[in-house]
Amino acid sequence: MTGPARPLSETLRHGGAMTQRRVRILVAKAGLDGHDRGAKIIARALRDAGFEVIYTGLHQTPEMVATAAVQEDVDGVGLSILSGAHLTLFPEVIRLLRENGAGDVVVFGGGIIPSEDAQKLKEIGVKEVFTPGASTQEIASWVKENIRPRE
Repeated sequence: MTGPARPLSETLRHGGAMTQRRVRILVAKAGLDGHDRGAKIIARALRDAGFEVIYTGLHQTPEMVATAAVQEDVDGVGLSILSGAHLTLFPEVIRLLRENGAGDVVVFGGGIIPSEDAQKLKEIGVKEVFTPGASTQEIASWVKENIRPRE
């Protein structure tokens, strides 16, 4: 019997049984930025698109983000930064993920990030940067196409 395709999850084999695991995304607000409406909208849009989403809340340090990502065994981390500290916070989260054995977690993000800074972030390992005007559908589609469950 065939059912609908499951584009947001991978089929994993465990002891001969087939199970489905949804992609897990951590949405985080790193730094002192106190505006989280956008992050909450993205978290909800990703959840509505079929992803499992964990939202960390405001005022997270890079250490808190990386620790949560490892503890929650996520496949991707979406950072929302509006404070202008993106060139400090993104690299630190990536460094800490690598140090904690989670260097394969896909990091993406968004916020008020100039295009030249977005390029710098991509050079250090941020997979995609979404700026104001990006639609929730665009972001969900990108996640669907670029993030798979980790093994």
